[in-house]
Amino acid sequence: MARLLFVLTLALIGCALSLVSSQYEARSLFMELERAQVVTRDLDVDWRRLQLEQTDHSKHGLIDNVARNTLKMEPVTPARTIYLAQRRDQGDAPVVLPFGPLGEPMPAPAGRNPSGARR
Repeated sequence: MARLLFVLTLALIGCALSLVSSQYEARSLFMELERAQVVTRDLDVDWRRLQLEQTDHSKHGLIDNVARNTLKMEPVTPARTIYLAQRRDQGDAPVVLPFGPLGEPMPAPAGRNPSGARR
């Protein structure tokens, strides 16, 4: 009888240790799962933000492509910019004079006076 009691006691201690070990393993796995879910949520937020940025960039690229190819537009450079200055000549009528990027007056196109009206 003592031998049977000893064997049962050893089995009971073994089962108790196994139960503690499995509960510890379950807690460790649950904590790892929680960390993985937090990382998943963070990555999902980043993914959505990147999709919005990609949509925003693709809109700019589409607009740039249409402007360059369909409308034949080119980027503005200081050499192609005409600055306008306004002065008053003999009375209240303003005269608009074109100036280049360095401040020098630009030549009037053929057939036009400096105010832009036809002769």
